[in-house]
Amino acid sequence: MNQYLRVFITVVERQNFSRAAEELHMTQPAVSQYVRMLEREVGTKLLERSNKYVRLNKAGEIVYHHAKEIMGLYEKMQLLVDDLTNHAKGTLSIGASYTFGEYVLPHIIAKMKDKYPLIEPTIKIGNTREIEEYVRSHQLDVGIVEGKFNSEHLLIEPFAEDMMHIVVPKQHHLASLQSEMKTSELEKETWIVRENGSGTRSATNELLQQLRISPPTMMEFGSTQLIKESVESGLGISLLSGWAIRKELTLGTLKTIQVKGLPFTREFSIVTQTPFQTKAVQVFLELIRENKVLSNLIK
Repeated sequence: MNQYLRVFITVVERQNFSRAAEELHMTQPAVSQYVRMLEREVGTKLLERSNKYVRLNKAGEIVYHHAKEIMGLYEKMQLLVDDLTNHAKGTLSIGASYTFGEYVLPHIIAKMKDKYPLIEPTIKIGNTREIEEYVRSHQLDVGIVEGKFNSEHLLIEPFAEDMMHIVVPKQHHLASLQSEMKTSELEKETWIVRENGSGTRSATNELLQQLRISPPTMMEFGSTQLIKESVESGLGISLLSGWAIRKELTLGTLKTIQVKGLPFTREFSIVTQTPFQTKAVQVFLELIRENKVLSNLIK
């Protein structure tokens, strides 16, 4: 059955029987036969076919979603059994929210590859809500998320703190203040924020409530890098992670301002589906928990 599912998933993701056959090193008739056998097993058609495209119907969407989970579990089972007698190696799928994934994770991956060259990591970056869903559905081995996070279905382990600061462009009038400013001044500014579902957006909402301000103008952007560029260009101000703004503060293109209650502190957490981990996951989590890489980045 796992081969039926593997073929079906490949056809769906390549949207073409010929391309799927090429990737799977099979003939096109063999791919078509596997899909027909799966449809016979399920009891209904799963794909809408034409000369130009292959698309999922409603039943196909259900089977595809669960097939991805089943194949994720199957591959994890194989890796766990192999790990009983082998060294850390094989695939490792990691998901991370934007701040950690873009500014911290590459340094950890580099250290892991230096110590464990046989591990083959893949990385998916998304907001906290997206990473939670990928881990829950077994499409990721481990996730790193930011901010307050609870889930009935996942194992959550806080491992580091993140200090967040309000940032302004270097030429901004607030950048020259030498003492704590009044929060009423912040309310007048245009705030540039992340989308709902982002840990950084949750932190921003919490800070605004804490400061008891409600800025009338807010601009929502989908990435931290875009927000930094926008702040530098003078579009507005933002709350960003200290890890994300290290280079800009060193170069002087961004400035932090002094406000009572800042820096705002939040947690980064490890998210996993099961306590049974491959050796590749174990060594990655050990590097995360050591915090030595994180400490070096903060210095």
